[in-house]
Amino acid sequence: MDYEIFDLGDVTLQSGVTLPSAFLAYKTYGRLNEKKDNVIIYPTAFGDQHVQNEWLIGNGMALDPEKYFIIVPNLLGNGLSSSPSNTPPPFDRANFPRVTIYDNVQLQYRLVTEKFGIQKIALVLGWSMGGIQAFQWGASYPDMVERIAPIAGVAKTWPHTFVVMDGVSAPLMAVAHFDSSKLNQLTSADMRAVGRAYAGWGFSQAFYREELYRELGYDTVTDFVAGFWENIFMTMDPHNVLTMLWTGQFADISANPSYNGDFDKALRSIKALACIMPGSTDLFCTADDNEYEAKLIPNAVFSPIESIWGHFAGRGINSADNTFIVDNLKRLLALSTKG
Repeated sequence: MDYEIFDLGDVTLQSGVTLPSAFLAYKTYGRLNEKKDNVIIYPTAFGDQHVQNEWLIGNGMALDPEKYFIIVPNLLGNGLSSSPSNTPPPFDRANFPRVTIYDNVQLQYRLVTEKFGIQKIALVLGWSMGGIQAFQWGASYPDMVERIAPIAGVAKTWPHTFVVMDGVSAPLMAVAHFDSSKLNQLTSADMRAVGRAYAGWGFSQAFYREELYRELGYDTVTDFVAGFWENIFMTMDPHNVLTMLWTGQFADISANPSYNGDFDKALRSIKALACIMPGSTDLFCTADDNEYEAKLIPNAVFSPIESIWGHFAGRGINSADNTFIVDNLKRLLALSTKG
């Protein structure tokens, strides 16, 4: 096991349901300095675990463990933190309670403060649903978070994004004949169609037109959809996927007692220096949505990744996009927050 567990005890979620013996799986890189001010929080995205974040961590990288103490908390529902696949009855599988982005960040706050005694965070960043968590950290703890860097992630699930995620979950609901009482019959084999449903959204039209899947080792679109997309999703537990999809569909940094649904107020309340990096051709966490958000955050820079790799421009698989992200993160970390 290359990660640690932080036991949270019985946790009352935003829904009002109490999840017994909840826990966060996390991994740390580097050392916490004496001042405890070299902290970077790097939450995971939908379907990812901490290992998928490691492409940005390393000597000479933006997230350099020689300089920073990097904490990667795993998303609830991802199979390592409390999830449908590892929670005993009565909250196992389809019976796992609804968890929000707000829930995730509140529990991450407990990890950071209770386990490590940290009161100041140099940077929170993340890709996709990790980016939503970065926004939420900035809105929930504006005096604690000095910088945020959402990558291909929006501050709320805009209507079109909701529809896309609904389409990704639909194959699993169809297997159960849209009867929630039959969801416990789902197996990993049912995930094959989910991969195909997502395949059209992860990359841009130009990515497919220019056959960039060849750079990933596939000769044809058919091979790519089967070898890349089906394989990614068939390694996931269907109930974990439905949990994470729900978390994503109902994400909104203002959907909590601090802001009572006032989205613009939540954005304006973020004090952190922000570098917001959408993929310029992202089809469902769009640059337009991020641009709206960036205009309301007082100290935000809007810096699109000019790329035809769509949503996956932020995933660490295309070297030009990676260089752009690393350079932006280094610039952001070099900026003084002492105003």
